[in-house]
Amino acid sequence: MRTDLNASWTMLWAWVSSHPPDSLALALTLLAAPLFVLGVRLLLKASGPEGIWQFLYAHLRSPLRLAWLLLVLRVDAGLLQQRLQSWSWVIGPLHLSLIAALTWLAMRLVRAGGELVLLRRGGLQLPDDPNLLDVNLEVRGLLTRARVLTRVLSFLILIVGLSVALMSIPDVRQVGASLLASAGIAGIVVGLAARPVLSNLLAGLQIALTEPFRINDVLIVEGEWGRVEEITGTYVVFRIWDDRRLILPLQWFIEHPFQNWTRTSASLLGTVFLWVDYATPIEELRRELKRLCAADPDWDGRLALVHVTDANETAVQVRFLVSAANSSRAWELRCRIREGMIAYLQRAQPQHLPRHRVQWHEQAPNGPASFQS
Repeated sequence: MRTDLNASWTMLWAWVSSHPPDSLALALTLLAAPLFVLGVRLLLKASGPEGIWQFLYAHLRSPLRLAWLLLVLRVDAGLLQQRLQSWSWVIGPLHLSLIAALTWLAMRLVRAGGELVLLRRGGLQLPDDPNLLDVNLEVRGLLTRARVLTRVLSFLILIVGLSVALMSIPDVRQVGASLLASAGIAGIVVGLAARPVLSNLLAGLQIALTEPFRINDVLIVEGEWGRVEEITGTYVVFRIWDDRRLILPLQWFIEHPFQNWTRTSASLLGTVFLWVDYATPIEELRRELKRLCAADPDWDGRLALVHVTDANETAVQVRFLVSAANSSRAWELRCRIREGMIAYLQRAQPQHLPRHRVQWHEQAPNGPASFQS
C-alpha cells in the first residue's frame, strides 16, 4: 500500500514537472475559491465587526466574486492556450468580460466610498423641515460634493472601461484609443471642450468643488423660485414652488447668473410697499409694524423698519422692511404684514388712504364752472 502511494506521488510529480502550465492552471482552479474565502475572512476579521471592510464587502460582494472568477478563468485560458488551440477563441470574450467586471467593481467602489464618507459623518440626511436650512449648510454641502463627485467619477470609469474594452479588439482599437483620449486620459481639456456631455462633467466637478449651490438650496432660476432637489452627473433637477420640475444641464449654471437665497445663510429680508396719503403719520405706522411683528411667529426679531421710499403728486410710498429665518417664512410674514397694515389703515386711519384730490372752481360770470385735479 505504501509502495502504491509512493508510486502515485511519483507519477503525479512527473506529470507536474513535464506539464508546468497544465499543473499551474489546475492548482489555480482548485485553490481559487479557498483563497478568495480565506482572503475575505482575514480582511473582515482584521477590520472588526463594524470596520470599513465590512461595509465595503457588503457593497462589493457580487462584482468582487465575478471579477475573481473571471480573472482565474482568464489566467487558466492563457496558460492552456498553446495546448488547447481549438479553445483559443474563448480568450477574447473572457478578456472583455473581465474588463466589464472590473469596471463594475470600480464603479461600485466609488459609490460605496461616497456612502462611507456620509456614514462616517453620522449618516447625513436632509431634513424635511425647510426651517432647518441654516443649521444644515455643512450637511448639504458635503452631501452635494459626495453625490456629484460619485456620479462624475462613475461616468469617467465607465468611459475608461469601455475604451479599454474597445482597444482590446484589433478591428476597433483606433475607436477605443480615440474615445479614451476624449475622455481625458490623453487629452482631457480638448475632450471636455469638444463634447457637451463631458463639458457637463467638468461643470459638475467645478460645482462640487466651489459649491455655488447645494442640494436643497433655494434658488431663483429663470424667474422661478424653488429648491435644488437633485444633482446628477450631467443635470440638475430644480423643484419649483408649485411642484413643477425644471431640468437644467450643469453647464447652464456655469454660464448663466442665478440667485441663491441660502448660499451662506437662509435668513432673508422681506419688503412690503404701500401707497398712503401725504397726511399719514409715519410714526404711527412704525408702532403698528412693531406690534404686528412681535405677534407674528415668523418674525425672527432682527429688523422691523419703515421708510418713505417714493412720492408722487398724489401719494407717498412707504416700505416696511422685516426679517425672517428663511424664504418660506419671509413670504408668509410679508403677506401677513401687508394684510395687517391695510386693515390698520382701514380701521384707524381711513382718511389717510390714497386719494385723488379735486379742486373746484366757482362758476365764472360768463362761463361754466370747472374743476382741476
